[in-house]
Amino acid sequence: MAVMQRLKQKTRQFIDSKHMLTSITAASFLESTIVPIPLEAVLVPLMQARRDKLWLIALMATLGCIIGALFGYALGYYLFDAVGDWVINTFSNPEQFEHVEQQMQQQGFWFVIMLGIVPIPFQIAMLAAGATKYSLIMFLIATTIARSIRYFGLALVVYYAGNQAERIITKHKTKAMLGLTVLVLVIWWLTTVI
Repeated sequence: MAVMQRLKQKTRQFIDSKHMLTSITAASFLESTIVPIPLEAVLVPLMQARRDKLWLIALMATLGCIIGALFGYALGYYLFDAVGDWVINTFSNPEQFEHVEQQMQQQGFWFVIMLGIVPIPFQIAMLAAGATKYSLIMFLIATTIARSIRYFGLALVVYYAGNQAERIITKHKTKAMLGLTVLVLVIWWLTTVI
């Protein structure tokens, strides 16, 4: 019981801390780079407790993810140059990599948006974009759109549902992710047809 009391006390201290927004940015950076644990588990209760900073929390989470995405892109860009030939020859062949590179150049924007919305580790999109030298500007635009949909979407649910938000998100998360995925796939398909 003492452990639960301490955990509640630490959570309350964090919620009221002047470093809360900086911590959210750092946590979002870590989540998008090395810690594949969804940030929603922390964000939703925090947004519920600090509704006065609801939109700022979503903004700082998005910003942390964008900074993390830049870091991941740089890793793919620079490290792939250092070990790319070995990776290609070990796990693939130059022709297959050239095909992947072409697909990334042609459809990378939608690939990044898709992986930024669905609960798949975003590191895949970051490294692939960097390794294939995909346009950094387009990568950042796609990342910003995807992560804004994700974090501001959570904020919107908290804004309208209040204390019921966590329960609603837990209950409808799979349906919402499926719906967003289908929507992105349809828009993606329409851009290839038109």
